[in-house]
Amino acid sequence: MTDRALYDPDCVRCQRLARFLRETRARHPDYWARPVPSLGAAQPRIVIIGLAPGMHGANRTGRPFVGDYAGVLLYRTLHAAGLASRPVAVARGDGPQLRRTRIINSVKCVPPQNKPTSEEIRNCNTYLRAELGRLTRVRVVIALGRIAHEAFLRASGLKRSAFPFGHGREHALEDGRTLIDSYHCSRYNTSTGRLTEPMFRQVVRRACVLADA
Repeated sequence: MTDRALYDPDCVRCQRLARFLRETRARHPDYWARPVPSLGAAQPRIVIIGLAPGMHGANRTGRPFVGDYAGVLLYRTLHAAGLASRPVAVARGDGPQLRRTRIINSVKCVPPQNKPTSEEIRNCNTYLRAELGRLTRVRVVIALGRIAHEAFLRASGLKRSAFPFGHGREHALEDGRTLIDSYHCSRYNTSTGRLTEPMFRQVVRRACVLADA
């Protein structure tokens, strides 16, 4: 049975997103087109926080980053670090299995133009807060982009001014966890060179060291 405090497949808190999902299901009846649940180890040492499902990726497959362009670099990097069983994930049933790692999106529903509103990010933050509260073995959190960074801080009751975002920046938290920032592995960031594969691999390798994973 699904714990709806952590994940509600029928959530309609955000009217705009709920309407967009209904329209998407009508156009693409084979798509998941519902809130996308988290993926990975039940009690991970590393948590990766993303932004939101991609329209024709995670929104289609029902698995975070699976089928998304951003998932190409993400899963290849996790596999290279020994955190994923496969380097490629494009379809609902092709894996990979994650080891000691869990992926959670800041917003669980695909937003129009891939841009959630501030209100939608706040609405979904209750799920992020509840899930993080259940993950008692986490040593490192990787935030993919500023929105994910700020969503984590909100869910953790931390002030944004005390933890400025910056790629590769590490934030030692009072509870012993470390927050590591990374530019999001989006098509725009990788195609413009803002984020390169070596840059991203360095973030993930550092997370593995800090998490002893």
